[in-house]
Amino acid sequence: MSYSIAWAYLAAAAVVAVAIPKVRQRLDLSAAKHRSLAGHARWSRRFARQVPYYEYDESEFFRADGADDELADRRRAGFLRLAEQLRSRHREGAALSAQAEPAISDLQFVNRYRVPFQFSAVARRHLKTGSFVTASSGVQVVDVDGNEAYDLAGSYGVNLLGYDFYKQCIERAVARAGSLGPVLGSYHPVVIDNVDRLRRISGLDEVSFHMSGTEAVMQAVRLARYHTGRTHVVRFCGAYHGWWGDVQPGIGNPMPADSTYTLADMSDAALRVLESRTDLACVLVNPLQALHPNKAAPGDSTLVAAARTAGFDRASYSDWLHRLRDVCTRRGIPLIFDEVFLGFRLSRGGAQQYFGVRADLVTYGKTLGGGLPVGVLCGRAALMRRFREDRPADICFARGTFNAHPYVMTAMNEFLIVLDEEPAVAALYAGLDETWQRRAQQLNEALEREGVPIHVRGLSTVWVVCHSQDSRYHWMLQFYLRAAGLALSWVGTGRCIFSLNYTDNDFAEVVSRFIAAARQMQADGWWETPPGFSSVAVQRRILVEMVRVRLGLPAVSARRRSPRDCHAAEPEAPCDRA
Repeated sequence: MSYSIAWAYLAAAAVVAVAIPKVRQRLDLSAAKHRSLAGHARWSRRFARQVPYYEYDESEFFRADGADDELADRRRAGFLRLAEQLRSRHREGAALSAQAEPAISDLQFVNRYRVPFQFSAVARRHLKTGSFVTASSGVQVVDVDGNEAYDLAGSYGVNLLGYDFYKQCIERAVARAGSLGPVLGSYHPVVIDNVDRLRRISGLDEVSFHMSGTEAVMQAVRLARYHTGRTHVVRFCGAYHGWWGDVQPGIGNPMPADSTYTLADMSDAALRVLESRTDLACVLVNPLQALHPNKAAPGDSTLVAAARTAGFDRASYSDWLHRLRDVCTRRGIPLIFDEVFLGFRLSRGGAQQYFGVRADLVTYGKTLGGGLPVGVLCGRAALMRRFREDRPADICFARGTFNAHPYVMTAMNEFLIVLDEEPAVAALYAGLDETWQRRAQQLNEALEREGVPIHVRGLSTVWVVCHSQDSRYHWMLQFYLRAAGLALSWVGTGRCIFSLNYTDNDFAEVVSRFIAAARQMQADGWWETPPGFSSVAVQRRILVEMVRVRLGLPAVSARRRSPRDCHAAEPEAPCDRA
């Protein structure tokens, strides 16, 4: 054999030796992704760009599941009654929302995405609710029309101990820092006490202050990259860590996040990826995913066809976190707990204490600010340092003008003092799981007695409304609940967030209103389905509608419409006669 041939064989063998581990790594990474679109950020973005907009008119709106004329008429009558009820309750609120929406992009977004987009135009035209509130007391909020509603929105997680408590925090905070005012850059002395308390709570060495949870997560990831010298971030399918692009790589981010791996939660294959790769700067965990592993935060706008499910198994998720902790320790990968939303809802020591797992970096926010905007990062000293002693120009910069604002720091201190020292708060935590499990069971038993196809699943005070059958109209429940005097966030029944100051009498009233809303929705026919209805059939129909729209055809063939539907149409949305 000539030297040239031998060298060719050796070169080929070297290429194979180099390629095989890379191929295996690539295959392991693919195996560790969740099989849903949410587990494949690039594909989800590509798919989202191909979904065309179309809407159901007022004839198709009531028969999108193939309902016959009798059922469609019953739904229409109930819909018009509900619309009038909401209109009469929210006259001023609806008027203010209409005035504000053209100039407030957030309001435009949430109003459009309360329901599946095919139904959005008709729902927005008829089901008027307000976005403006003027007062809060106990567990209720009051809107501009004077309507009192039991709060199930929880200020997106801020309201843990009751609005009256946070109003007092802010009032006392302004009084304590009033002589200093908004002097920024220097620290109010209360910062010392806040740091001491946060170090005890987190079990970590150092603290940095920020103005939002998103900022705190950004800093945690930046510091992990700085100290490890590695590039890639691991997050788990469905988890939310703020709107920053590197931790939101799928739908909603206009740019690809090439240095982010989205792996399946509670997966042995994901652990194998962590064991084998050398480019991992950190692993991010949002403990809220224990309620719905590998699923995004549930909102009613995604209730297109199938039913929503959720469930919490503390033992299984605890075991997963311990295994994850072990792998990260062996591989030297910083483990970050994102407790911005869930912090202090599970226990006074947060998710670390609740699940018995210690992270290297922990982010907090929301309720920690005592009612004011805040983000906090706690971490091990080796990871929190923003400079290198031996390389003075090599720094990890992060500063914000309003970080450690005096009023925020004093409001935070009010919250932390109560959390640490108030016996009544300690009593709330003592039986927290049992209290809210009992209340969930109370509501579920009442729903079962009514024979409605819904139930709730919860992680402490955070609940999701789930369904025991498929329907195209589960999203309608949010409007019946609002009409019954229950305040929801814009995602509807996907998140019910309770404050700990709910008494048994308060909760009994919530159950009563919830049952009244579900009973009326059932009577109006929204949960009835025609023969042959299935989630698969609906998905097939939606795919056909999208193809028709892409081909320039109407989404729904005129043959599907009934002339009987045309009397329901308003002048500004005339019905197409078959």
